[in-house]
Amino acid sequence: MEWVFDGGRPSLDLVNTLRDRYADGVELLTSPAALAEWLELAGLTAGRARVTEDQLRTARWLREAVNRLLTASPERKDVELVNEAVEAPVPAARLQLSGGELLRAVPAPRDPVAAALAVIAADAVDLVTGPVDVRVCAADDCGLRFADASPRRTRQWCSMARCGNRAKARAHYARSRGE
Repeated sequence: MEWVFDGGRPSLDLVNTLRDRYADGVELLTSPAALAEWLELAGLTAGRARVTEDQLRTARWLREAVNRLLTASPERKDVELVNEAVEAPVPAARLQLSGGELLRAVPAPRDPVAAALAVIAADAVDLVTGPVDVRVCAADDCGLRFADASPRRTRQWCSMARCGNRAKARAHYARSRGE
């Protein structure tokens, strides 16, 4: 599986696990193992967490709730789901003294998947209530959501290296052919 983390925020990266929303949609979270891999690669778990079918369903529901909060009129059920996910305990960083040096240590959560979903939900709360603009990639064949933190809020592509480059190459090719 090729995961893309171009959303700029954990909640948008989760939303982007359902690709091609403009068409029929392609589900990337196809199994508990796929969610475990995504959480690890997103940096939300330390190593591969054990994910249950219920946690997979919760992650998909959270993903769709966040998407609706960003793109449509918020529904009470979406707000309740995000608030419920935020309540999962996430261990706070602690100080550790090692050889006279202060280190930051974060204990492992009891339920790493619930803790990861809590981090995503907390990010969604900040995203939908904050000043960041959420955009959809301008590429006709993409549709990924991303946080536009550019100075003028004019970013068009989820990734300049992928979608932006393809669009510029197509425009150059069209100009060179005289279209």
